[in-house]
Amino acid sequence: MTHTWDQAQMRTMRSNGLMVASYKGYLKIVCGLHGCHHLDVNHQDNDGNTALMIAAQAGHVSICNYLMNYFPGVDTEIRDSRGYTALIKAAMQGRSDVVAALIMHGADLNAVDSYRGKCAQDWALKTGRFDTLHRLRRLALRPTAEQFCLTYLPEWPDLKVRVAKATANRSTQQKVAHRLKSTFVFSFPRDPQDNGVMDHMVRMTTGLHSPLVATATRPLCPSSPPVAGKLRLTVSELMLKHGQELEEISVCHRSGSICSMAPSVHSAECVPTACCVDAECQGSVLSTAQSSFKTFIPRSMAARRNSIFPSGCVPKIRVTRSSEPTPKKVKKTKIHKGYLEPPKWKYKENKEKKKKEKKKGEKDKEKRK
Repeated sequence: MTHTWDQAQMRTMRSNGLMVASYKGYLKIVCGLHGCHHLDVNHQDNDGNTALMIAAQAGHVSICNYLMNYFPGVDTEIRDSRGYTALIKAAMQGRSDVVAALIMHGADLNAVDSYRGKCAQDWALKTGRFDTLHRLRRLALRPTAEQFCLTYLPEWPDLKVRVAKATANRSTQQKVAHRLKSTFVFSFPRDPQDNGVMDHMVRMTTGLHSPLVATATRPLCPSSPPVAGKLRLTVSELMLKHGQELEEISVCHRSGSICSMAPSVHSAECVPTACCVDAECQGSVLSTAQSSFKTFIPRSMAARRNSIFPSGCVPKIRVTRSSEPTPKKVKKTKIHKGYLEPPKWKYKENKEKKKKEKKKGEKDKEKRK
């Protein structure tokens, strides 16, 4: 009954398929609807909600990121009938990750609703979403992602100062004071300090110079890292703007050797068929590439980012039955009485006796029936 009621409600509210998928959290359907050219991503229902508002209010951060990164023309500042934006709706529901994603994509943090004139921070405080309020304040203090810039170095600046303090010679009074302080002062768990060890570890592991990040990544705008409130382009818009640069850095792996591809319009289509000899294999690769990477990323990038099959050719795997029969289980031979046997515990013997008694009782019941 609930499923049919939801369907009837969505029909009466003038909702399209993208809004229904965003409401239910169906990420694969949202990815499939990306290829629909007649779909309005900013379509509003009777209450003024868009697909981004519905996903933000429900807390589906992956769908929100996909809508903002792959659907060109998505508007984060559209308001519903009460004047709420997607950021305000996410803050009211306490969706901290969605709030951070919207702000880093360019949502206006100072936008207020037309009903009470409050921003996202005020609504988070009013509804008691203190985790979201803390996240908003942290983003306001540090709005720039420094580790995504090429000038950032994965070195802790406070390391030399702290090492010098730890290795410095102390007087007897300082040693006694340190021991008294360590014995009588209680240590309580607290949040990580700014520019502390945990903060540095997070920055280092997510930075461009980190060994944990793929070395093939190359930022298109290294001098312009993500900033809170700064509008970011989608993937299709980046392809139109930097299409030639993406083709120039494409690499083709052929017969164990690496050769750079010349920049051309059809170079992306030539990469998957470079090492495929069979025509059926070429067709399958091209069909999958057209269906899944039609407007997301060029096929040259998709083939280059595949570490298992870099050229895009996926080999066929045939599953056949083995000619040899399946081996039978070998029964354990009884231990001779002349040898020492491991001792049996009493609780194990009692368990075995109970099992035997149960089996006998079941057999007697079957015979009586």
